[in-house]
Amino acid sequence: MGLFSKIADRILRRNDTPAAKSAPAAPAPARPAAVIFTGSPDDPKVSPQSHTQAPSTPAAPAEPVDVEAVLTGLAAEKGGASDWRRSIVDLLKLLDLESSLDARKELAAELGVAAGAHGSAEQNIALHKAVMRKLAENGGRVPDALKD
Repeated sequence: MGLFSKIADRILRRNDTPAAKSAPAAPAPARPAAVIFTGSPDDPKVSPQSHTQAPSTPAAPAEPVDVEAVLTGLAAEKGGASDWRRSIVDLLKLLDLESSLDARKELAAELGVAAGAHGSAEQNIALHKAVMRKLAENGGRVPDALKD
């Protein structure tokens, strides 16, 4: 599993949203039993057997995860002293992920980020924006200011 996958799992699969904390919805009621006719068209007989069918409703599309809200909440839980909005190192630390130069090199290779020298401010800024764009591509709702 690549470093971006770990980032996405920690943010996009987080179960801290109010909807996820509420009780699960009750299952939809079953459709009424279907009556089965047996016999010939001239002499129909109603079979005592019946079949209950589950409703066929399409799955609702998943709501986009509010990345900013998840990260802001996580920062508040940890004391709020993180600059995750601008710093890839702080973002990785906030998510309890490795933030070393080697980890950031791996992430840069994974996301195709080639700005500046490894570890430079230029590369770290580009890497942070690439992570935010990739989160948006994978189901996250990310403010434009964090992607551009």
